[in-house]
Amino acid sequence: MPEPTKKDETETQSAPPPPEQKTPQDGGTGKDKDEDDTSVSTPPADGMSKPAERKDSVWSIGEGAPEESEKRDDSQMSTLFIEKPQSGSVSVGGNITFIAKVEAKDLLRKPNVKWFKGKWMDLASKAGKHLQLKESFERHTKIHTFEMHIIKAKENFAGNYRCEVSYKDKFDSCSFDLEVTESSQAAQSIDIRSAFKRREIKQQEEEPEVDVWELLKNANPSEYEKIAFQYGITDLRGMLKRLKRMRREVKKSAAFAKGLDPAYQVDKGGKVRFMVELADPTVELKWYKNGQEIRPSAKYIFEHKGNQRILFINNCTMADDARYYVTAGDEKCSTELFVRDPPILVTKSLEDTSTYVGERVELSCEVSEENANVKWFRNGVELSDDPHSRYRIKVEGKKHTLIIEEAAKNDNATYSVMTTGGQSEAKLSVDLRPLKISLALEDQTVRLGQEIHLKCEISENVEGKWYKNGQLVEASDRVKLYHKGRIHRFVIASSAVDDEGEYMFVPDAYNINIPCKVHVVDPPKLHLDGLGENNTVTVVAGSKLRLEIPITGEPTPKVVWSRGDKGITDSGRIRAETYPDSSCLVIDAAEREDSGPFRITLKNEAGEDTALINIKVVDVPDPPQAPNVTEVGEDWCVMTWEPPANDGGSPILGYFIERKKKQSSRWMRLNFELIKETTFEPKKMIEGVAYEVRVFAVNAIGISKPSMPSKSFVPLAVTSPPTLLAVDGVTDTSVTMKWRPPDHIGAAGLDGYVVEYCFEGTDEWIVANPELTDKTKFTINGLPTGSKILVRVKAVNAAGESEPRYHPQPILVKEVIEPPKIRLPRHLKQTYTRRVGETVNLVIPFQGRPRAKVSWEKNGSPIDKNHINIRNTENDTIIFIRKAERCHSGEYDMKVEVENLVDKATIDIQIVDRPGPPEIVIIDDVWGENVNLSWKPPKDDGNAAITGYTIQKADKKSMEWFTVMEHYHRTSATINELIIGNEYYFRVFAENMCGLSEDATMTKESALIAKDGKVYKYPVYNDFDFTERPMFTQPLVNTFAVAGYNATLNCSVRGNPKPKITWLKNKVIIMNDPRYRMFSNQGVCTLEIRKPSPYDGGTYTCRAVNTLGEAEVECKLEVKGGLSFFRLLMDGVPPHIIDSYMREVQADKTEGK
Repeated sequence: MPEPTKKDETETQSAPPPPEQKTPQDGGTGKDKDEDDTSVSTPPADGMSKPAERKDSVWSIGEGAPEESEKRDDSQMSTLFIEKPQSGSVSVGGNITFIAKVEAKDLLRKPNVKWFKGKWMDLASKAGKHLQLKESFERHTKIHTFEMHIIKAKENFAGNYRCEVSYKDKFDSCSFDLEVTESSQAAQSIDIRSAFKRREIKQQEEEPEVDVWELLKNANPSEYEKIAFQYGITDLRGMLKRLKRMRREVKKSAAFAKGLDPAYQVDKGGKVRFMVELADPTVELKWYKNGQEIRPSAKYIFEHKGNQRILFINNCTMADDARYYVTAGDEKCSTELFVRDPPILVTKSLEDTSTYVGERVELSCEVSEENANVKWFRNGVELSDDPHSRYRIKVEGKKHTLIIEEAAKNDNATYSVMTTGGQSEAKLSVDLRPLKISLALEDQTVRLGQEIHLKCEISENVEGKWYKNGQLVEASDRVKLYHKGRIHRFVIASSAVDDEGEYMFVPDAYNINIPCKVHVVDPPKLHLDGLGENNTVTVVAGSKLRLEIPITGEPTPKVVWSRGDKGITDSGRIRAETYPDSSCLVIDAAEREDSGPFRITLKNEAGEDTALINIKVVDVPDPPQAPNVTEVGEDWCVMTWEPPANDGGSPILGYFIERKKKQSSRWMRLNFELIKETTFEPKKMIEGVAYEVRVFAVNAIGISKPSMPSKSFVPLAVTSPPTLLAVDGVTDTSVTMKWRPPDHIGAAGLDGYVVEYCFEGTDEWIVANPELTDKTKFTINGLPTGSKILVRVKAVNAAGESEPRYHPQPILVKEVIEPPKIRLPRHLKQTYTRRVGETVNLVIPFQGRPRAKVSWEKNGSPIDKNHINIRNTENDTIIFIRKAERCHSGEYDMKVEVENLVDKATIDIQIVDRPGPPEIVIIDDVWGENVNLSWKPPKDDGNAAITGYTIQKADKKSMEWFTVMEHYHRTSATINELIIGNEYYFRVFAENMCGLSEDATMTKESALIAKDGKVYKYPVYNDFDFTERPMFTQPLVNTFAVAGYNATLNCSVRGNPKPKITWLKNKVIIMNDPRYRMFSNQGVCTLEIRKPSPYDGGTYTCRAVNTLGEAEVECKLEVKGGLSFFRLLMDGVPPHIIDSYMREVQADKTEGK
């Protein structure tokens, strides 16, 4: 059986060897090796703690800590154990098993279980021949079982044990006792050992004296205190200091042939002999004790024998326990003398004692000297005189007494006392007093919620346990357990149904129990909290109703369901089902006739309860009548209907509307949110298509069947008004108007137009065309000269006339002269350039009425119409050249005349072609690997500026041409890196905007690259500074955009370093806006505005910034609104007319305001 191991220097105390095992000093053989490994009688390796340190030691086996642990465990409710190990008894040499069980239902992993003897001796590392720990797990019951097997028990195995279980933050522990009783064979063996014990003591007296110094020097430091106690060393701390000093390595001495031993030991009153041997006998020798020189006397005797020098110390006392050294010249040899007290003997042994639980116990012995150091043991485990211990040690001179104030059952043990010269032991037997029941528990019947109070009284003041139906009951917030003297009480303030059962009180350590029965009754009660107002339950017709009513009552009440005077059985379409805690009313396929009150009644021995439950069966409503369509429009109609005659027992929540084409069978729902009213306006229908509509009624139960379809109807609408009504011409008796078709015509089509007019100042509108006209131009004739008329136009189709389009201003019936004005396009205000062979087609609009006359001249001469085609209309003139030639270049003058009014414009047309070759190419100089060339520009530049030259070279041998320079601007060049020894020809091409000249001019002479030539020194050029601040080469242009269609703003910028581009709208930087996209490529900056709206109009700025400065350009963006503007463009209306029209619309809006 393992003993406690050392925890720290001041915690664990060692136990002396028991009488039956001989120590090495006794010369005994001991037991075999296996038995020694696990025997409880083997002293631990720890040294004995000093008396001053024993106050801080922890509880050892047999001390008060186990009892306190039991009290703590009994006062707390077990949180993990479902079965705790119980105290047991076993005879010497027998086997016993302790079992602990833990339920794993709420645990995610195996709990941690430890077994202890005493307070902290962990038995896990001590398992061996006499101790085995096992564990198992039952998967079906989910219970962990932990077992501790003690095999071939010995007397020293008796004592207090503890089992601890922990899981995360949960902890539980249980203490139990093991009692080891003697068998008859064991008693005989003890007698035999006691006989040998006397012999062993005699042998011990005859053994030679033990050298304590040698023991200490060779012992483990943990055994110092044990050796000090056995051999009477009182100043162990000083002895250890001297031991440390003597362990230092002694250097070899030239003066001493043989020095003193490291230490000497002598009994108090004895004689000791110190001897050294000198290498030189003539050297003067001196002896010292603790630094003081020793003089010869009756106590100190010096002796000389040859080279030996001897010191005798007679009648040694404790004062002679000191450090000694001898000097010979300059050298010194030292030693330590240890004087030990004589052993302390036990003069009066302990006596076996028997007592009852709770009595005071005193175990006394006497020793040979007063106030001697004595140790007490319980089953081989040392007891300390700690104030918190159950054991108190009293010393009166030579008498030493161990006192137990209130003996307990687990105090049964063998107690022993040990001194430096002997030991004594005795057995303490603690028995229980006979127990009598003064007041037994009584059977009780209580109502649910009332207090349960159980009380009993016994003759002894002992603890006990309460059980319910055989299960241990722990104290909790709900269950209160009281113990005062001999009275035990069990109290539950508010009883519950689960509290009914058989209760029992079992006093600790007694094999009796006090039983009683508790019967909990509760009047029946119906719990109708979940029902609606007036206990009404609503069920949908055709569905199954299962109404569950919770019930309570103890004992379980009898349930009766009835409807009127007729009871409801447990079978049929309407039936009742009863369960321990509820009752159910079941109606299969509920019908409207099932509506009405149902009664439920509960009865038991405690009372009765009844209630009425109203069942309401509801259904979907009836379908409404067929709806009526009262009004029809372009893509809409107005429909009305009447509510259904029967709402199904639930209010109508609203209606769903559906429509379909008459030829189709597919209905489409028009609303996804219920309509409360009985009128609705369907929209988004197709004109000219016949439709039908129907209605669904909806209540809380569901949707009714559809109503009958309405009569079919066809949506039709008039067109929108005509657009762009304008005056096309005015004479003295007529006015010609023109317009554009309506924006929206519809499915009914367009039959024609009606033109109406009225004279200014009257409200009578006169139809100008009695029959519809399908053209978009009409002349009103027969008007008086000088009168003013108002004009309007209407579009007509099968649905009727559209809204009229009015001319914004009165029209004067008089021919008006409009001054001529040429609107020259922007691209013709600068030189118009085309290549030879391309087509020239120029359209120049103009104004001027009436009968504007257009004439053309070229370079001041009339145009030859055989080569150039001219076509004139009332609003523009076209100049057309099918295949341009160089001769078509020149200045073209256009003149528009209206009576005496004239307007002129000039167009510069330039027809360009590829240039001719340079006139002559000359080799100016040849040096090293270089050739200097020069040439004259070509005579024919192709009617365009020369933009550069291309230079090629060819080896005279192969005459294969290779380009060495392109786009070269000068008329002289130096050709480098030519191959020495080769002879080259060169040729030059001229280049303009049309490309390279067809031919090239070649040098007449060749250039020979000689091997020996003068070295050409290249001129030194400074690096050109390309840095410049940002500068916009193409600014932003004010732009008009169409709402809903992407617009772009473009500009170009240059600068070095490359400038950073930032776009701003109304001086605010545009950042992280998905409606804008910004591009920058080769200096061209673009801002794309996705689907702009009028809100996107404003001033846009492009800012370029680099390290040298910044530059900005800005423009205004105006977003023209709506679809009509776009359609004007798509219909081919010229931009200037669109602008005029938009200004008129804006003027109309201003006048309307």
